[in-house]
Amino acid sequence: MPTSTLRIPTPDGQADAFPDRGERHPAVLLYPDAFGLRPELEARARELAAHGYYVLVPNLYYRHGPAPVIDLPAYIGEEIRPALIDRFLPLVQEHSAERILRDADAYLGFLADQPEVGAGPVGVIGYCIGAALAMRTAAARPDRVAALAGFHPGFLVTGAPDSPHRLLSALTAEVHLGLSEGDMSPTSIDELHQALDAAGVRHSTEVYPGTLHGYTMSDTEAFSPSGLELHWDRLLALLDRTLATG
Repeated sequence: MPTSTLRIPTPDGQADAFPDRGERHPAVLLYPDAFGLRPELEARARELAAHGYYVLVPNLYYRHGPAPVIDLPAYIGEEIRPALIDRFLPLVQEHSAERILRDADAYLGFLADQPEVGAGPVGVIGYCIGAALAMRTAAARPDRVAALAGFHPGFLVTGAPDSPHRLLSALTAEVHLGLSEGDMSPTSIDELHQALDAAGVRHSTEVYPGTLHGYTMSDTEAFSPSGLELHWDRLLALLDRTLATG
């Protein structure tokens, strides 16, 4: 399938993104983890596209330049992870709810305009902080998003008035969350389940055994091959149920 880096117009500038595309297929918007768009996520997009999807992975930090905004080593070991997190944290904190949805509208609008994208609903996936962006996108655009998946998610339940879990009343997407051990407290999981139940959507939350935060990312020390495999099992089944006939 042809791939290239492209640019998507947004109200705040040009967002670079990585698409993997082929013939006319359902679309998936894939939000990266805090380390952003990099070869690991490009490979993820290619693998998902091979299952019959048009996959778009945006550079979350495009306002600071094209990816990589911060140079990353090929392998993110625990000895350098804290320093990298400190550098990325200010960029993550810039993502207000309003900014996230402005970008989401641009990404979804781009997907709707692509001749390779089918006319049905889209799926939205997020890893780490990307799961919160995915949840906000699905909640704000229930007419467009039929599947929502988050893996080793962060910031889904917070004390803020606009915490993602407080915004789900209009959600229509089916949801799967694949947690690592320790990602969310039992109390936070209960709060999230209550919100999803109130929305009336089909949802599942699963703690993937023996995993650490970041378990799907093979360029980090947290990588778990079994966790990644379980992630693919759950994700592909979700997308097949919700998008394949869209």
